[in-house]
Amino acid sequence: NQLTDLYFLEQKAFVQRSPASPVSLHMVKEALGFSLDAAKAEPLFTLLQSDIKDSKTGKEIAEQIEIGKRSMLGALAYDFSQPDTTGAQIALSSLRGKYVLLDFWASWCGPCRAESPNLVKAYQNYASKGFTIFSVSLDQDRKKWIKAIVEDRYTWPQAGDMKGWQNAAARDYGVQGIPFNVLLNDKGVVIARNLRGDALEKKLKEIFE
Repeated sequence: NQLTDLYFLEQKAFVQRSPASPVSLHMVKEALGFSLDAAKAEPLFTLLQSDIKDSKTGKEIAEQIEIGKRSMLGALAYDFSQPDTTGAQIALSSLRGKYVLLDFWASWCGPCRAESPNLVKAYQNYASKGFTIFSVSLDQDRKKWIKAIVEDRYTWPQAGDMKGWQNAAARDYGVQGIPFNVLLNDKGVVIARNLRGDALEKKLKEIFE
């Protein structure tokens, strides 16, 4: 929104003025945020003086920016495979050819479960038009995971390695909070991030109608 854009311009102006300041590094971290928004953070990071970039925190932020790039708009989504509910491996790339909402969630996550009706509705409305969801769970308890899938009427591909926050795909995508999702086009390119509530329906309408 407008306020966020204005704030980002302020951040950028500050970093341009003070590329050697530790505060500038903090601004980059803030721009990166929980969703690892590399598109915002990287241009700021490049403005920093090299000794700030090479500091311990600087190196950590650089690493997070690289992870964030995997889910930034225009990126080819990083491929991975995980076990489905039967234990068989399912790869993200196996869904190529469809528009895919890659959705990170967990049975214990209240906001994720609150989002379930929106996902079910989107799937029912657009599955026949070339849309699917690939849900990756940050659960550790297999029974609770499967119970939630049944309760929330998820009928699309489900995967999870039952390692909680250490889920390999979640780590590859730098997931720091859930629900977190990215929408991929039929070629596997990221075209939207964090579509919640009506935003998902709106985006799918644009694509399919």
